[in-house]
Amino acid sequence: MGWKAQPTRQVIMEGVRIPAENLLGEEGQGFSMAMKALNGGRLNIAACSLCGGQLALEKSAAYLKERQVFGGPLAKQEALVFKLADMDMELEAARSLLRRAASALDAKSPDMVRLCAMAKKVATDAGFNVANSAIQLHGGYGYLADFGTEKIFRDLRAHQILEGTNEIMSLIVGRSLLDN
Repeated sequence: MGWKAQPTRQVIMEGVRIPAENLLGEEGQGFSMAMKALNGGRLNIAACSLCGGQLALEKSAAYLKERQVFGGPLAKQEALVFKLADMDMELEAARSLLRRAASALDAKSPDMVRLCAMAKKVATDAGFNVANSAIQLHGGYGYLADFGTEKIFRDLRAHQILEGTNEIMSLIVGRSLLDN
């Protein structure tokens, strides 16, 4: 559906033996190591979503200035300007949370897992929402490949699934509140 430039594939290894000197950690600890790596991966996906959302916002602003209807540019329509402002604010709020989560991860803060989950969910939802709004602001053109908004939309949808679905991010955050 999206990510056409990303050659993601399934890797299956059956009967593979790894010499002890090539192990990255202790035997039997692979799952635990992978789970620890997820925090950084979640921040990476969050950052990618914000970049896609930012591009969709910039394309929308340019389109509203350029497209002439009702005797002037769409940018003169207050409702559309309000929508642009909302898109920008949603991205900026997510960007702030991403920075906070990255700081917590760097510091190995006790709340880093919760903050990384929050940042992943908030940023991927924000990027997707902004891309969806960009399609709407472009009208019928937003659905055409020529304008690029539909590609951003399709690519960002995957981010709500990767590195743990956003429902799992909510579960992580909710459980962290109950564990205190």
